[in-house]
Amino acid sequence: MSKIAKIEFQAQTVALNSPFTIALGTITEADTIFVKVTTDDGIIGVGEAAPETFVTGETLQSCQGALELLSEKLIGENPLHIAKIHAIMNRAMLGNGAAKTAIDIACYDIMGKIAGLPLYQLLGGYQDHVHTDMTVSIDTPAVMASEAKKWVDQGFQAIKIKVGVDPVEDIQRIQAIREAVGPTIKLRVDANQGWTPKDAIRAINRMSAYDIEFIEQPVAAKNIDGLKFVRDQVVDKVMSDESAFIPQDAFMLAKRDCVDYVNIKLMKCGGIYPALKIISLCESAGIGCMIGCMSGESNISVAAATHLAAAQPNIQFADLDATFSLKELAYEGIVGTKATPMIDLSNSQPGLGIQL
Repeated sequence: MSKIAKIEFQAQTVALNSPFTIALGTITEADTIFVKVTTDDGIIGVGEAAPETFVTGETLQSCQGALELLSEKLIGENPLHIAKIHAIMNRAMLGNGAAKTAIDIACYDIMGKIAGLPLYQLLGGYQDHVHTDMTVSIDTPAVMASEAKKWVDQGFQAIKIKVGVDPVEDIQRIQAIREAVGPTIKLRVDANQGWTPKDAIRAINRMSAYDIEFIEQPVAAKNIDGLKFVRDQVVDKVMSDESAFIPQDAFMLAKRDCVDYVNIKLMKCGGIYPALKIISLCESAGIGCMIGCMSGESNISVAAATHLAAAQPNIQFADLDATFSLKELAYEGIVGTKATPMIDLSNSQPGLGIQL
């Protein structure tokens, strides 16, 4: 029976190819912490914590402190006992989703390596590939339209568009992008909490003319009444992001009938184990899911999210383009810095498929 013998972690900062702007702020570099969990029989699992302060409230320093405490609590535990691992972590501290995610991913990587199977086969095995969209950050309508056209020319069939700064200009952004990419490309709009409920309704109803697939997090995360108000007043589908961190949040949104979709990010919910709970809960409630990622994630956590997305049929959308913005990666495997609309898992190595 394997036991956790050692947990090591190292912080790294990687520059982005260009600044990435959303309604909450601008990002120029990615802070991440790589984690290695080693068992007493020499199996190494890798994980990653990617704190994004204006989303989860975590910092590189807070994640390091959390990982130090979690490491002390988990030495000697069986990494395959994932429910117990999470129970220990949740008793040790509230929140700190990114730090818990790093441990969670590493344990699942060990699980795949012990089984000798790529992780998506252990998580459900629905399919062996994932189609991702490509995100266009906030800029002038003309610049965003040019950027979107560039990605469509490279094969992307879905473009995620960041808005939420000014409703009037946001409408112009969507119009310019639709005119640039043509009628068949899927447009996904993400306001990152940037609008008031009334502004959201006005903007979304105007954007409907440009055939948007869904609108993500139109209002402030805690404004659940506002989120429901928007959904009740618009024709287009509404997705939550920052309003849904953990399974209990998804349950509340389902109970209130606030959303059509939930965007799951491992860094928000604490890893694959709680993400599976959200997926199951949403499926039972008739709510579809998307798997997303923080802008600073490397290919370790993006690989984990890809395996999960491929494994579960209720994950209907994927927004897993974070590594495409990074100048370099510490490890190879699954995804790289070259933008590609399809991530193929069929030839993966056991576990995550990350090459140490």
